Amino acid sequence: MSSIASNKSPADLQAMPHWMQQVLGVASLAEGQSFDLGGQAFVVKDDIPRSKKLVSQAQAQTSDTFGFKWKKVDTFDSPASLARMREWLIERYGDLSKASWLGEHGESPLLIDAGCGAGMSGLELLGPLVPRLRYLGVDVSEAVDVARTRFQERGLQAGFLQADISELPLPKESVDLIFSEGVLHHTNSTEGALKSLASLLKPGGRFLFYVYKKKGPLREFTDDYVRDKLQPVSPEQAWKLMEPLTQLGISLGELNAEIDIPQAIDLLGIPAGRINVQRLFYWHVAKTFYRPDLTFDEMNHINFDWYAPANAQRQSIEQVRAWCADAQLEIEREVIEDAGITIIARKETRG
Repeated sequence: MSSIASNKSPADLQAMPHWMQQVLGVASLAEGQSFDLGGQAFVVKDDIPRSKKLVSQAQAQTSDTFGFKWKKVDTFDSPASLARMREWLIERYGDLSKASWLGEHGESPLLIDAGCGAGMSGLELLGPLVPRLRYLGVDVSEAVDVARTRFQERGLQAGFLQADISELPLPKESVDLIFSEGVLHHTNSTEGALKSLASLLKPGGRFLFYVYKKKGPLREFTDDYVRDKLQPVSPEQAWKLMEPLTQLGISLGELNAEIDIPQAIDLLGIPAGRINVQRLFYWHVAKTFYRPDLTFDEMNHINFDWYAPANAQRQSIEQVRAWCADAQLEIEREVIEDAGITIIARKETRG
């Protein structure tokens, strides 16, 4: 996707898209300008409007954690890492460039990438579509700066906003498409963020998202225990603390051993059957990611992504379905995996 051609000049790509003023409803977005959006104070810094609003302590920690993670570009931007992400995204959402429903949203639909991070998921899933979209990447952290650079490097123009996705100051029913890959659960409330974003969708608009799924009791205990241990330390220290866990995953993976579980262990949520030892440990004891074509730092990045944020809720499919129904979202595609739940839903139309 990095080969996408563009006739935009470097100067064009560095500037904010002209449609940003219209979307935000402001007369000017000059550097250093302060303005009010929906009761929130914003300032334009380095060509990105940024919210001045304070966030909760937990969300501030999550912002710092992801700002640190996404600035370590070499831990996720290799061809192997991007190929893995692209393959996984298409398995869950389908190839959106061939989606039959895309034409329903007219020319140049407004798409909010809610929690865009460094733009990894947006570029890998949406890259070919970006020239057809008004792409607005939003993130609570300074990862938006990394995302803008990565879009520019690929010759793609996009808008960016640094703000809390749970309280986006945009008009209700003003957005055509919302994409939120693995972010809603990193807010103070998965349900609250989902419903707040859904209110921005036009009738007939679509919401594409992925959230963490609840695991078995041992894994849930370990997740919370390790996450609590990481909260008092800096992101740099948390990264280092992850390294022995990452090495354990590699050691288990290199065993390449399987065992038979003759009978389901219902008390621990472990199904019967033959399973690789590393995967058994990964799914039912602790997240220790392993993939032989990735580097140590790339695997550590994936483990850090899971354990370091203070906000990382897990939910059941029943909860997700109920939240969608409450938000007038009709589920069109539903993919349930051990790791999480992927949804494509359409906002109900009136009448």
